Amino acid sequence: MSGLTPKQQRFADEYIISGNATEAYKLAGYSVKNDNSAAVSASKLVRNAKVKAYIDNRLAELQSAKVADQQEVMEYLTAVMRGEHKEQTLRGLGEGYQEIDDIDVAASQRIKAAELIGKRHGIWTEKVDLTGTIEITVGEWQEDE
Repeated sequence: MSGLTPKQQRFADEYIISGNATEAYKLAGYSVKNDNSAAVSASKLVRNAKVKAYIDNRLAELQSAKVADQQEVMEYLTAVMRGEHKEQTLRGLGEGYQEIDDIDVAASQRIKAAELIGKRHGIWTEKVDLTGTIEITVGEWQEDE
């Protein structure tokens, strides 16, 4: 449980949606004398430790759900490379009508996916032979008089 009152949780949820503390305060059902008092009270509520922790946790959950992690990206690239992924294209049926068809991913896209996977695993490192001799000259040391 979050340890928040229902109004505090509603405030936090509304604040996450809009980013506007004063509006969230009003929508949560708190009594409001005027906009100034609502803004002051909302500001205090945003700084409340429990409310702040709840907001931070919810934002972290929402962020992680929206952003692909390394595993998801690698699985997608692998599916594209293996030809398991399809893409959609429009096919003309005549007289202005079109239909959506699923087609195989182009070979160029499969190659690009393989290259990206190879880069991730360090397969495509260039090997350069640097054997030889290098002459190093060190100048004389002179002290200032």
